[in-house]
Amino acid sequence: MKLTKKSHACVRVEKDGQVLVVDPGGFSEEDAALGADAILVTHEHPDHFDESRLRAAMEDNPAARIWTLRSVAERIAAAFPGRVHTVGHGDTFTAAGFDVQVHGELHAVIHPDIPRITNVGYLLDGGKVFHPGDALTVPDQPVETLMLPVMAPWNKIAEVIDYVREVRPLRAYDIHDALLTDLARPIYDHQIGALGGTDHQRLAPGTSARV
Repeated sequence: MKLTKKSHACVRVEKDGQVLVVDPGGFSEEDAALGADAILVTHEHPDHFDESRLRAAMEDNPAARIWTLRSVAERIAAAFPGRVHTVGHGDTFTAAGFDVQVHGELHAVIHPDIPRITNVGYLLDGGKVFHPGDALTVPDQPVETLMLPVMAPWNKIAEVIDYVREVRPLRAYDIHDALLTDLARPIYDHQIGALGGTDHQRLAPGTSARV
């Protein structure tokens, strides 16, 4: 399959002429979800869920569908009856030709005073690609390509490195990186690459890899 990195936490995955997009949020390109046959949203934070981007994609392709957790589905489902599906941990479904498993339940802790919201991750085609959203969820099966949240208000680099070690993917590509400055990127690249124990890579927005 072809994996294309979009800005921040959004990725676009293509297989057999169908397109699946994960988390086309407000930090991603305005057209990040256009052309999608299926859209997966991990949680309600605006850098992962942007209603205008979802509406544009759904109107662009009348056959497109959305899979997401309840907090997001409640905000978009009325506009697209029968096309928005609510999922939770343990669910499995097929979207745009991809077999999808749902893993995880809660967003990572930002601060003990901030209530935790729900968050799910999506495992594609039996472990080919895993996108955890805003959590360090470890699936109960091997992962080939981990979409790795490298920089957020809720994590630090030691946790990122330990997460890579625990998941043990064949490769890890950075996501959740819009707040990471160019000055800091080489530090993250070196430390995760040296200590994570896997092939750690960074794709610039708009570039692709075969996975």
